[in-house]
Amino acid sequence: MTDLKTKSISLINLGIKNATIRYQLTSDELHAITIEKEQGITSSLGAIAVNTGEFTGRSPKDRFIVKDAVTKDEFWWSDINLPFDSQKFDVLYTKVTDYLSEKEIFVRDSYACADENYQLSIRVVNEYPWSNMFAHNMFLRPSEAELKGFSPEWTVINAPGFKANPEEDGTRQSNFAILNFTKKIALIGGTGYTGEIKKGIFSALNFILPVFKKTLPMHCSANIGKDGDTAIFFGLSGTGKTTLSTDPNRSLIGDDEHGWTAENTVFNFEGGCYAKVINLSQKQEPEIYAAIKKGAILENVVLDKNGVVDFSDTSITQNTRVSYPIDHIENIQKPSKGKNPKNIFFLTADAFGVLPPISKLTPSQAAYHFISGYTAKVAGTETGVTEPIPSFSACFGAPFMPLHPTRYAEMLSEKMQEAGVNVWLINTGWSGGQYGVGRRMPLKYTRAMISAVLNGDLGDYSYDNYHIHSVFGVAQPRTCPGVPSELLSPRSTWNNDDAYYKTAFKLSNAFRLNFKQFEEFANEEIRRGGPQRFAL
Repeated sequence: MTDLKTKSISLINLGIKNATIRYQLTSDELHAITIEKEQGITSSLGAIAVNTGEFTGRSPKDRFIVKDAVTKDEFWWSDINLPFDSQKFDVLYTKVTDYLSEKEIFVRDSYACADENYQLSIRVVNEYPWSNMFAHNMFLRPSEAELKGFSPEWTVINAPGFKANPEEDGTRQSNFAILNFTKKIALIGGTGYTGEIKKGIFSALNFILPVFKKTLPMHCSANIGKDGDTAIFFGLSGTGKTTLSTDPNRSLIGDDEHGWTAENTVFNFEGGCYAKVINLSQKQEPEIYAAIKKGAILENVVLDKNGVVDFSDTSITQNTRVSYPIDHIENIQKPSKGKNPKNIFFLTADAFGVLPPISKLTPSQAAYHFISGYTAKVAGTETGVTEPIPSFSACFGAPFMPLHPTRYAEMLSEKMQEAGVNVWLINTGWSGGQYGVGRRMPLKYTRAMISAVLNGDLGDYSYDNYHIHSVFGVAQPRTCPGVPSELLSPRSTWNNDDAYYKTAFKLSNAFRLNFKQFEEFANEEIRRGGPQRFAL
């Protein structure tokens, strides 16, 4: 193997002593070390495949924020933002740095935020080489010149092999992800799931940007057209955020995390993409499939003896993933930012099959649906789930939102009205019945609907062109190029009006019940955006 690069950097200021520091290694070097340590396998596509261990996804109940002078009055303390004692943090931090001392560790300096006016400098310290390769893929990569004077503002310390003692350390169990805004540290231990690394920094930016930079942070993807129009796609995992924003006719800005500035520009937080690969196919998602090559990291996928990936195999987890640098996608925006936002898409996978496949939202409806952040869990995704269950995540990213959701919603409403943005609700879920009866909306039709919006082909907002949904009050187009008209009306696809309305009211009641927690904080305009209060 090529001799490893080393740079004379010290981590004494972090409390890490006598470690063998592998600094700013290339992707190829980290790939080779991972294979040498038998921590991964090279797949037939060239990407390295790793297993993240016990945790194959985030652990929201084990994410904490140190409650101190910086955070105590600003944060929305809830079952999402869990407080952690500052003295307990200091003790646990020392345990982790002692654990990393005298080990071989991997260190990377990088940036978040593609707009230099909002850039955050980050140092990532990893126990495992493939975790450091993930940081290389997902954060912005400084030039050699930038590295000479690099001074990190935030530090991520990631020690998957360290296990906390809950009784002593104040954690819920042996794994943890803790943000300390005073010391500007993200401390992660007991879990190999790499998503905790990027989400730690994303959560920090969700506080820093709105409070200090007047910038709205968004859990969304974004792309830009040839005429410079930016489109934004909000959505929870599994709704199609990455797939639908990766468009051969539009340049990708980013697939997951963005900021919307006071100057009306949109910029990517990241330098890469972290896509779900469950049931990935070369035919349906050619751009993402082509990005899985050397330099990419596959997580928790199943390979045969020849290294061929079975993307349909969920025996390890349904949350199979790939991370890759954004330049693995051919059609990207350089740098990763755009202007002139014109359309926003809220993506939901409605397993009840009652929401229209596409509908236009008023400003009040947009704010309401943004706060609600609806999708649905389907049977079989979790133990005990035998029928569709509504799932709400405020701002389409509640686990990463430190402030109260209404603060983000009000910022979004102001920006939408200032920019004259159109907002659309896209149901990528079921049609013709709920999960188990109907079928998933074909991807080709969802793509056609989005293309029609971006091309201006859906007509003016009028009775001739739109029908108002009798339960949810949203405006659904009567026709759309490339889509059978009968699919645009969810009721007509059921062929059973009684069953349809019974299910629609069941979902609308779930919306209202969920929104009760926000009502006292939401203004009247936002409250008016919910489902119509009709009853059978």
